[in-house]
Amino acid sequence: MTEKSPVRLVTFEELRRTNEHGAEYWSARDLQPLLGYSQWRRFEDAVRRAMSSCEASGNECDYHFAGAGKPIVGGKGAIQEVADYHLSRFACYLIAQNGDPRKPAIAQAQKYFAIQTRRQELSDAQSTDLERLEMRKQVSEEFKNLSGAARTAGVADRRFGVFHDAGYKGLYDGRGVDQIKARKGIEAGDNLMDRMNATELAANQFRMTQARDKLAREGIRGEQRAIDAHHKVGREVRAAIAKIGGVMPEDIPADEHIKLVEKRVKATPPRLSLDGLDAKGLFGPQLPAARDD
Repeated sequence: MTEKSPVRLVTFEELRRTNEHGAEYWSARDLQPLLGYSQWRRFEDAVRRAMSSCEASGNECDYHFAGAGKPIVGGKGAIQEVADYHLSRFACYLIAQNGDPRKPAIAQAQKYFAIQTRRQELSDAQSTDLERLEMRKQVSEEFKNLSGAARTAGVADRRFGVFHDAGYKGLYDGRGVDQIKARKGIEAGDNLMDRMNATELAANQFRMTQARDKLAREGIRGEQRAIDAHHKVGREVRAAIAKIGGVMPEDIPADEHIKLVEKRVKATPPRLSLDGLDAKGLFGPQLPAARDD
């Protein structure tokens, strides 16, 4: 089954609504296709896992997840009501964290919310660290996905180095991994991607996703054909960077090791215990009347 396109962040914000309490909320039914789920049943599973996470984090679940009905037009114009949830921003964040990370839309949403939910707590430098760390994690996953696609295309495991180097050579004007490291002054034992900044990581992620899609879309089979295809994609991504006047990836200086970035980010853990208006979620400035238990 073809996955939905990655989440377009501005679209997520456009789906925001305001309820009678003056609080922002999102409809789960609206969010479902945006996050790449074709079946409500599977998306509702992610919602329920998010509700459990909300309770485990010490926050009031009812303030962030509200059951609701949504009218839809069925066959012959008949209107029926289906189950829905009204979700706070925090609830949307938890759903992304509990979604299927293999879905491109979920991966994008996880990056978005991971940054947005912490941006107010971090300095600009720390926000940059977080963005780079999230990008590095996604590139690592894409590298694995591309390796799987190469194996399907017929690339033997012992030739994976040649296959991946072909993509680098296309993107870096004929330079393989070892030559790129030498140019940037990176130690031979370091993973090249661990020393890339966010811009360079993004260029390589695009190269990998496009190469993976090309192998699948064109049904490419045969080791050399797959290697040549990867090299061609690398060259085309390089040409696109040149066309928009971007800095060529080999000219981007090596950044500090990602392990140092990860250490800094971990020193400022995310705040899941909400306070103020964030804690009130769907009720905004108006909390509901106390319930009789």
